[in-house]
Amino acid sequence: MIQVIYRKLTTNSLRLGFVILLAFTTTLMAQEGDPAKGKSLFNSNCAACHTLDKKMTGPALRHIEQRLADDEGLDREWLYTWIKNSAGMVKAGDAYANKIYDEYAGAAMTAFPQLSNEDIDDILAYTAEEKKAPVVAETAATGGGDAGKTGGVSNEIILGALTILFMLLAAGLFVVNKTLRRFAAAQNIDFEEDSKRKPLWKAFVQNQFLMLVVSIFFLLASAYFMFGYFMQIGVDQGYEPVQPIHYSHKIHAGDNGIDCKYCHSSARTSKHSGIPSLNVCMNCHKSIYEVAPETQAEGEKIGVDYNAEIKKLYAAVGWDDEEQQYTGETQPVKWVRIHNLPDFVYFNHSQHVTVAGIECQTCHGPVEEMEVMYQHAPLTMGWCIDCHRTSNVKVEDNAYYTKIHEELSKKYGVDKLTPAQMGGLECGKCHY
Repeated sequence: MIQVIYRKLTTNSLRLGFVILLAFTTTLMAQEGDPAKGKSLFNSNCAACHTLDKKMTGPALRHIEQRLADDEGLDREWLYTWIKNSAGMVKAGDAYANKIYDEYAGAAMTAFPQLSNEDIDDILAYTAEEKKAPVVAETAATGGGDAGKTGGVSNEIILGALTILFMLLAAGLFVVNKTLRRFAAAQNIDFEEDSKRKPLWKAFVQNQFLMLVVSIFFLLASAYFMFGYFMQIGVDQGYEPVQPIHYSHKIHAGDNGIDCKYCHSSARTSKHSGIPSLNVCMNCHKSIYEVAPETQAEGEKIGVDYNAEIKKLYAAVGWDDEEQQYTGETQPVKWVRIHNLPDFVYFNHSQHVTVAGIECQTCHGPVEEMEVMYQHAPLTMGWCIDCHRTSNVKVEDNAYYTKIHEELSKKYGVDKLTPAQMGGLECGKCHY
């Protein structure tokens, strides 16, 4: 009887040990590989369709190996084969391969035969990491508030001390003046009364020459300021309206290096640069549903929630981020125009961008540094004429100008030509 009990105890211990060993082996399997290398491989190969914690074009991949083992009984060898040739597994009739293929409406996963098993181990090690808690960044309101408070107290102390000092000085002068007057009265000292003389303003008014000079001065000054005022009518340099969806050119054109003409593609071929369609935004933001924590923290310092702005984009274009599909319910975005020329002015973007090869920053300023877009240049007639007089036309390797360059070079005896020398100052070139 004792031996039977002992045997059962031994059997139970072996079973428990086997379970622990299996769990430990599974954990070790998930931890094989280098997560740092895996992150780099993930970003370059997988991030276009997958994220760790959110369904996109493909499923979320955090703990994917563990989930497949628990739910489907699939091991790492299956993942090796799937990642390297998913289409082959679907064609071969693999049950789970066809299940996931049908779930995502027949969207075939890109094959990665170039990835070795070690590379896949690194990627799986990255996906097996626990989600890190978001870093709560100290906002400008918190950090800056303490600094401002400290600086404010110091300034108040200084201003208070100066106020008291000036009050003491004024009181001292009053006491000294009063004391001197009492001393003079005690010594029977009389003050000489000022002799009555003509007031300065009356003498000035009665001087005809001075009145003439002042009148001429005021007339010229008034004409100057009136001219300056009227010349500013219609000039909106520095205009920086608030848009319905906050768009940071600094992040897109600066940090991410997106070419201006990717969004404003019509600038190459049209008179107008055009407002990008929201579908152009969705080319990227169909996958980019939130910004990096560091970028979000920078936005909070200036009072902008970038992730909330992406949600506005989704609402406008009718994109259901959870289901990864369009709902068909769209909302118009009422963008506020920034650059606007008078109706009688003709300006062709394609002529300047494509033919002349002028960079966008020449007229629009350092766009890649602008968090909020504003009108950088005055866009006045004088500003355009100065550019036409001083800029050299890019004629090298530009067939458009080959013939006219040869003829005008002989006419003016120069190698370089300005738009002014090519008729760029003719009224009909810019005005209807």
